[in-house]
Amino acid sequence: MIVFVRFNSSHGFPVEVGSDSSILQLKEAVAQRQGVPADQLRVIFAGRELSNDLTLQNCDLAQQSIVHIVESPQKNSQDKEKTEYSCVGGVPKALKREPESLTRIDLSTSILPSVSAGLAVILDPGKNSVSLPSEKSGAASYNSFYVFCKNFCQAVKPGKLRVRCSVCKQGTLTLARGPSCWDDVLIPNRIGGVCQSQGCNGNVAEFYFKCGAHPTTDSETSVALNLVTTNSRCITCITCTDIRSPVLVFQCVHRHVICLDCFHLYCVTMLNDRQFIHDPELGYSLSCVEIFTWLWFLADTASLVHSLFQHFPSSVTAVQAGCPDSLIKELHHFRILGEEQYNRYQHYGAEECVLQMGGVLCPTPGCGAGLLPEPDLRRIVCEPGNGIGCGSVFCRECKEEFHEGECNSLLSPPGAMAQKGYVVDEHAAMQARWEEASRETIKKTTKPCPNCNIPVEKNGGCMHMKCPHPQCRFEWCWNCGLEWNRTCMGDHWFE
Repeated sequence: MIVFVRFNSSHGFPVEVGSDSSILQLKEAVAQRQGVPADQLRVIFAGRELSNDLTLQNCDLAQQSIVHIVESPQKNSQDKEKTEYSCVGGVPKALKREPESLTRIDLSTSILPSVSAGLAVILDPGKNSVSLPSEKSGAASYNSFYVFCKNFCQAVKPGKLRVRCSVCKQGTLTLARGPSCWDDVLIPNRIGGVCQSQGCNGNVAEFYFKCGAHPTTDSETSVALNLVTTNSRCITCITCTDIRSPVLVFQCVHRHVICLDCFHLYCVTMLNDRQFIHDPELGYSLSCVEIFTWLWFLADTASLVHSLFQHFPSSVTAVQAGCPDSLIKELHHFRILGEEQYNRYQHYGAEECVLQMGGVLCPTPGCGAGLLPEPDLRRIVCEPGNGIGCGSVFCRECKEEFHEGECNSLLSPPGAMAQKGYVVDEHAAMQARWEEASRETIKKTTKPCPNCNIPVEKNGGCMHMKCPHPQCRFEWCWNCGLEWNRTCMGDHWFE
């Protein structure tokens, strides 16, 4: 096998050794090439100094792995020992337990629930628990990291956790302790160590991730998906009840687990309905899956949901509303959508950001430019420039051709917008606009949202409505027009 060696933080060179070779044999091969004594070399990999009796295979050194080897003369070694003594809080190194290798760290236990029966317990109230199958013998339990590989794979792949010195940015830092949770990895300055590079006094660890699907260089880092993990506890998916791996764990109180296929379907469904949530700090994100939606999707009739209300009247409200404080913070998790859907996600997110800032979107077909006019300005001009903007002029309130007086978009006759330097074909415009009969049908088959007056159509299901407008999402009763409440649930939920 080939191992790339970076000697004293210089440019690397390949060394061919057997997978069963010892670290001492690797030192001897490097010492012969560099003309230095082998006993003055220290091999550092993934935040740990490797002892001579270990083999490359035991250290999880894969093909084309990068190891750091530093020359540590006796006088410099003594200085390093003093620095290391003070860095670990004054406790002698001999009394400190050697940190576990980053290749064997498993953080899935810090995010997975201790036990969960998912949706199965709701579908079968008589079943109090789900028997979890035992782990397969011989399966590695430490491959718990997943990343989005932005360089080569352009996909979600198993990842590798690595560490470097926060000062010199070299992988020559040995850790004082290994990370025990995701905060140790994601929050800076949580874990210390000793940089073994000569001339560097760095003592703070800086963690990063690399794609584990192919060999990488030092500069090829990947984004960690900290909610995606190996399903080491065999937790059932909250939507399909299957036991699959890897899974995504929502950071709600209950730590609901969802398989990646169901998460993909959940994201696409919410994206099609534009039901993502715009958070001022996080951006365009989603909270924990609403179990009520999935119950309705899985049931052939409303009998299942009605049965739930009869058996669990005190919990239906919580089930229906989803989990609070569970927004996904790392938006790269939505890369699971794939390239096409992720581009839609970014497009919708940019539009929602414009709307949240008080802006408007140009209603002209094929344009859709985001505009930020003055708050009280009703006459909006989509100024062309830099390849954006079409030159149309429209009313801020009804999004029709600009007009004086009150808006009446449902009853206004279709017409062509003709502005200076911009003409819409009358025939094409007539085909694109709704006919008067269609407008009347809409008035008869929809009801306005009590909160924002957006027309909402009911095409089946119960009386519980949720406004589809991203900036509203008001929940109300189709029957009485009031905000959805327990009285509606009990009196006319399924009328």
